[in-house]
Amino acid sequence: MSEFKLLIGGKLVDGAKSSPVLNPATEESVADCPRGSEGQLNEAVAAAKAAFPGWSATPIDERKKVVNAIADAIEANADDLARILTQEQGKPLGDATMEVYGTAAFFRYFTSLDLPVKVIEDSEGKYVEAHRRPLGVIGAIVPWNFPMILMAFKLPPALISGNTVVLKPAPTTPLTSLKLGELIKDIVPAGVVNVIADENDLGAPLTAHPDVRKISFTGSTATGSKVMEGAAGLLKRITLELGGNDAGIVLGNVDPKEAAPKLFQSAFQNSGQVCIAMKRLYVHESIYDEMCDELAALADNAIVGDGLKQGTQLGPLQNKMQYDKVWDLIEDARKSGKIIAGGEKVEGKGYFIRPTIVRDIEDGSRLVDEEQFGPVLPVIRYSDADDAVSRANASDYGLGGSIWSSNNDDAYDLALKMESGSVWINKHADLAPNIPFGGARFSGLGTELGEEGLLEFTQLKVINMAR
Repeated sequence: MSEFKLLIGGKLVDGAKSSPVLNPATEESVADCPRGSEGQLNEAVAAAKAAFPGWSATPIDERKKVVNAIADAIEANADDLARILTQEQGKPLGDATMEVYGTAAFFRYFTSLDLPVKVIEDSEGKYVEAHRRPLGVIGAIVPWNFPMILMAFKLPPALISGNTVVLKPAPTTPLTSLKLGELIKDIVPAGVVNVIADENDLGAPLTAHPDVRKISFTGSTATGSKVMEGAAGLLKRITLELGGNDAGIVLGNVDPKEAAPKLFQSAFQNSGQVCIAMKRLYVHESIYDEMCDELAALADNAIVGDGLKQGTQLGPLQNKMQYDKVWDLIEDARKSGKIIAGGEKVEGKGYFIRPTIVRDIEDGSRLVDEEQFGPVLPVIRYSDADDAVSRANASDYGLGGSIWSSNNDDAYDLALKMESGSVWINKHADLAPNIPFGGARFSGLGTELGEEGLLEFTQLKVINMAR
């Protein structure tokens, strides 16, 4: 694999030190990764600050050309990026390829948006306009489950709106971001985008840096709370897309054979390492046994393995810490429920866990109440739909949820009662760049994607003129 560099001020540079990135399927090194020092982080912020006046003054149509050129570079190097992504993250190569092309599509979507001056009042005595101005330097912190696509939630709207960026990928999946930095070095003006990898030690100084005007963070609720605390002293803007414990509620009029594959995919995509994965499933008692059997059969037949191998459907957990956490929840679930698929160690190297289905489990158990972020699904029996919604809403989280029914009107009525940022009907985890996305309660603050997501990277400026 090629050598990787940090991107600071338009130059590809070595880190202050280096350490290996492990392939979670083999536990072997993929490549040595440069790790930046706090001094290099300060250099990156300084470069972004210096580039801001010129970039913010660049006409938006010219900024759009640059963002489209980034999308072109991503597509032109899709095979290389996807292979790197699979090796550092673990997901099957086909899924990685879709993520890479999806990233380019998200970049292109934001070039379709504008930030026009809005006339609020045009009367005999008053003329009022609303302008949207860039904020300055943006710190974008990206997690390890979708290193490419979640970067595309942040980087293109930040650039379109005239901001400059310091991008910090997760320590265990930095290589795709560093490769992107290499690809765009000569596309974006020097300092407009900087990419710096760390060993989980630069998040706090980036968040608290006095020259960073906004932090856009995707990750755990616990870390998001620390980001909020670090940003508080300077009252800087924050967008936090945090954890979730999404509930799916299946009504009794659903055909288990038809719905089970969709439910399975909703829970186990990316080996369950999805913030909006279905993490607990409430099934009406009239179809509970059949649904459990269908889900168990799908789990037993799933092909788990190295993402580079043909036919692999589910890869490993991305890192040892997450692997240990999920196994701890499985062991606890043996006492609080009945494991009917999976739940056994996979021999050999790699952080593999077979998709695991747990039935006869209740609210109050750890697997139901906590976010597992892995390939384990608790299936909970219920008898009354309103009670199921109430139990779903009892979580501290509120990222997403779904209602499954053969009657859309009934599903819609229940969807209105779910307390989460997104509610899907007869599907789950359907995201698109034009659809706003955000969470309630412990699942985050602010909005990403859509026009609303673009506005999050701007300052509202009102000009109010007497006539």
